[in-house]
Amino acid sequence: MRTEAQIKEIILRLEDEYPQAECSLDYKKDYELLFATRLAAQCTDERVNQITPELFARYPTLQSIAEADVAELEGYIHSCGFFRSKARDIIECANVLIDRFDGRVPDNMEDLTSLPGVGRKTANLILGDIFGKPAVVVDTHCIRLSNRIGLVDDLKDPVKIETELRKLLPPEKSSDFCHRLVLHGRAVCQARKPLCEKCCIRHACKEFDGGADSSDLLPKGKIFDF
Repeated sequence: MRTEAQIKEIILRLEDEYPQAECSLDYKKDYELLFATRLAAQCTDERVNQITPELFARYPTLQSIAEADVAELEGYIHSCGFFRSKARDIIECANVLIDRFDGRVPDNMEDLTSLPGVGRKTANLILGDIFGKPAVVVDTHCIRLSNRIGLVDDLKDPVKIETELRKLLPPEKSSDFCHRLVLHGRAVCQARKPLCEKCCIRHACKEFDGGADSSDLLPKGKIFDF
């Protein structure tokens, strides 16, 4: 497990490296992010972003999605994989949003996870990105990097990782931190071969050199205010 000083350094260095901590899924409406995230399961965000413009042009309102023919909707999302279950979940979810929540995406974990096809990862993304609430989005990048860096000790269960990260991360920084882990995982700390020589947090990483104390390597002028 990393020390408090190491965790603070990791947060600061990732903030410097990736100042724009944003979700890579494109959306204009709250429910579009909800559905795009469902499409992104076992699929790349890049592929989803290629699908959703035509999808949401064909179904421009939540009501039109709720009334969609499932076979037709499947055709629009076929290339993102698992299209049958995803199409069913999206249509069912649209109906639940209309019937139970007056067409609005709910702003709490309990209601979000009651929606068809919505688990804690999606719910946390919505809470953080749409509502600005403290959130920990545990995706494959978060699982891999949290273990490699040493933020958690050999954990694979997303709920357990979420619980541990909530203890370590300042609540107001947690959502953006998870976005930065995704960006870092794609660019540097890749699954097959991490590019440690290019890593901005390598001196605080468990797998790089044992995570030796690196307080002297903090960005100049930075102070810990959290």
